[in-house]
Amino acid sequence: MTYSVKECFVSLQGEGIRTGRVAVFCRMAGCNLWSGKEQDRSTATCSFCDTDFNGIDSAGGGRFASATALSEHIQATWNGRVQDPRGKPYVVFTGGEPLLQLDPALVDACHERGFEVAIETNGTLPSVDGVDWICVSPKSIDRMVLRSGHELKLVYPQEGLDPALFEQMQFEHFLLQPMDGASRKENTRACIEFCLAHPKWRLSLQTHKYIGIP
Repeated sequence: MTYSVKECFVSLQGEGIRTGRVAVFCRMAGCNLWSGKEQDRSTATCSFCDTDFNGIDSAGGGRFASATALSEHIQATWNGRVQDPRGKPYVVFTGGEPLLQLDPALVDACHERGFEVAIETNGTLPSVDGVDWICVSPKSIDRMVLRSGHELKLVYPQEGLDPALFEQMQFEHFLLQPMDGASRKENTRACIEFCLAHPKWRLSLQTHKYIGIP
């Protein structure tokens, strides 16, 4: 299988339960909820996306002809930035929608190089065997097929997506994250108030945006 990667870089996880952890972020090109073109944004299922996932032209991006080739690239990206061997290598496959491309061969190839493998997905596609950490950020409950994992991270508020709809799903952690944009301050306050009233939910902030890292 050939893999199309928008970008690949080392940074700190900026949101969710694992905030602050060093990771290689491998952003897979393409998504099934928005074309990535501005003219299609208003009709997209995920119309508030803040990520450029089209093409293979950003730093660390490219087209990789095999799982071995991409896992080598991920390892080189890690080794090029992380010098202390005591930390377990960690790769987060994100997008766009990584499950359009991620397959068992790539997961296995990363495991063979010592990496723990995580995904950040919209939950509209089934996961693949062997993924160590599953973060689902739903955008449509009607199309949601991945209803279990380690964390459910709901961008809030979204029309038609009441947090209560997700509370019986099999996730270890439930997080509410303020929708970015012009109303971020108001959305943050709404998330705080909801979490205070519903302790099952924890607040997730996009800390990477506050501190200015990728």
